[in-house]
Amino acid sequence: MSAPVFATFGCRLNAYETEAMKDLAAQAGLENAVVVNTCAVTAEAVRQARQQIRKLRRENPAARLIVTGCAAQTEPETFAAMEEVDAVIGNLEKMQPRQWDSLAAEAGSGFIGETEKVRVDDIMSARETAGHLIDGFGTRARAYVQVQNGCDHRCTFCIIPYGRGNSRSVPAGVVVEQISRLVATGYNEVVLTGVDLTSWGADLPGTPRLGDLVRRILKLVPDLQRLRISSIDSIEADPALVEAIATEPRLMPHLHLSLQAGDDMILKRMKRRHLRDDAIRFCAEIREARPDVVFGADIIAGFPTETEAMFENSLRLVDECGLTWLHVFPYSPRKGTPAARMPQVRKAEIRDRAARLRAAGEARVADYLAAQRGRVHRVLMEKPRMGRTEGFAEVDFATEREAGAVIEARIEDVSGTRLRAA
Repeated sequence: MSAPVFATFGCRLNAYETEAMKDLAAQAGLENAVVVNTCAVTAEAVRQARQQIRKLRRENPAARLIVTGCAAQTEPETFAAMEEVDAVIGNLEKMQPRQWDSLAAEAGSGFIGETEKVRVDDIMSARETAGHLIDGFGTRARAYVQVQNGCDHRCTFCIIPYGRGNSRSVPAGVVVEQISRLVATGYNEVVLTGVDLTSWGADLPGTPRLGDLVRRILKLVPDLQRLRISSIDSIEADPALVEAIATEPRLMPHLHLSLQAGDDMILKRMKRRHLRDDAIRFCAEIREARPDVVFGADIIAGFPTETEAMFENSLRLVDECGLTWLHVFPYSPRKGTPAARMPQVRKAEIRDRAARLRAAGEARVADYLAAQRGRVHRVLMEKPRMGRTEGFAEVDFATEREAGAVIEARIEDVSGTRLRAA
């Protein structure tokens, strides 16, 4: 018998939860199984998951094949209909030890038939984040800590709330305890993750905000060298968070923003909560308070009804906000979302606009990296010859350093999308 094989699609949170499932499967004694943790963000992500499931079945003909994740939650019937699949479990179920105990028992005797093939409960009934915390997911240099799950917003293009449920927060005390353990075992950087990170605290007593959590972590874990926050919704950034970004050198000057578009009409049709001027104003205020800040952003190309003029507004936003690291998503309709019923942009135009956005992003990256020549950066070593600056740029080294260490390095040159140091 062999240990389970895991395949993960989608976001950093999914990768985090795969690590948790590995622990749960090991504790349950599950063997000779394949677990596919799916993503539902686009129709393409679901197609890729189905393709991978067929491939994994060919490679593991005798294993039990279990499908979970957001796509399993939102469309369990799609995967239950696949002859390659033995069980479909939801996003709540995948974090429950008893579910893995049951799967391990069934794997030893053969799964119970079609009536038990789908185990997917109502995700909207979830009131707590998963209690299964893992210490040390990531490299030995950087750890990721899930502090929030789910989303209360209903953007017209997004299926994720139906895969993740409503927003739930991990209490601050639990977060601080976990980060303290991570620092005690040698981690120098911690990244806070969640589906809608800036909604953290809304469901907790006293309704604290993300800025309160950040300040509490920095105060109560003084030995933590670097704290990083993942993608945020800039319109929901609270004053305490803005102040922490401006004044706390241990909070990294790298913010990835969920912007999605730069045209007001498209933003309204997306049901976003900000306008383009809000995004521009936020970036200007943060840059004035923290001049070394580096922005990344998610932008969708070819959202339904987007005209060329509307797209140009998104393209100009790259410069007007001073964005560097772009994640460009060609719009892909998701069944069940309002945007899928809107007038669609031709696929060729979507591809063209995505390419133009990516080119703008590549130009911004090249300019940013070129400006780092001769500068001294504090670099977290992820590997003996590779690390990242506080602004999340990769640095290649000619000589080896200790993985996990934070060192000062002078940037000598640029190679492609990486900086180079001695």
